[in-house]
Amino acid sequence: MAWYEGFEDTRLLVASSDPSATGDDTGRLLELRHPKTGNRTCYLLINGGLQELNWFKQSYGSWFMGDYICEADGGLYTSTLVDLVFILLPMFDKARMKTGDDPGKFRQLDEIIYLQDYPGYSYLSAVAEKSMEIVCDCKEVGSTKFFRLNDLKVSAWMLCKVVQQLKETLVKLDKNFAARSQKEILCDVVRILGEYLADEPWCKLLCDNLRLNMVEAVNESDLKMDLSDTSIPSFSSTLQESTGNDMRANRNGKQNKKAKVEMNSHNIKDMFYRAARRGR
Repeated sequence: MAWYEGFEDTRLLVASSDPSATGDDTGRLLELRHPKTGNRTCYLLINGGLQELNWFKQSYGSWFMGDYICEADGGLYTSTLVDLVFILLPMFDKARMKTGDDPGKFRQLDEIIYLQDYPGYSYLSAVAEKSMEIVCDCKEVGSTKFFRLNDLKVSAWMLCKVVQQLKETLVKLDKNFAARSQKEILCDVVRILGEYLADEPWCKLLCDNLRLNMVEAVNESDLKMDLSDTSIPSFSSTLQESTGNDMRANRNGKQNKKAKVEMNSHNIKDMFYRAARRGR
């Protein structure tokens, strides 16, 4: 399952699904800006929800396919749900053009999420309105709706929906969290959210509301992930066409070199047979 320049191979994706969803179950891969770094990042839009693609690679790996072992590059793609507010928050913040005490301007949704180099945002129009109403002031003029980000609503969203839910989830997932102090748990929550929120103003606003020292709460030395690296290799999908942009990049952002086209499969029965012969 190795891939190389000019060659496209079907990749394996492990994705979450919502059986109660009523949206389009045909997935679409989108290239969007990562809300923290601004780097190009791949997402999956499916059933009216957005999922973040992650890539994991081990040094060695293969797939069991019936009685055969198929050589692989050890890579595995997974996708997990991500709140659309995280993804669009930087765009709505910039679009309102807030200065000082001036709360900024109201803008149309299509105008806010339009980016010339990122056509993937155009597919979010149908699902963005409902999500962003939670953190925006809205007004309608005729049949046209206008949005303006509201800091107080963003703060309430972070505290009530995100922080409280994540705090409860961490305690349920790991019993060790039950022995930690409330401050330590909140710091862990802030670190996790800090992977998707800009330090200014959102992480600072969150820490102020939680009465935490931002330097202590968002300590880069404690983070296990490299937040500057959000790229993943190209995903040749049978789901639907991607945006057409070349995403064949390695984790350092460089073009992949041509890889060996060694796609040999071996019958697992033959492997055990040869091992038995050597043991005689």
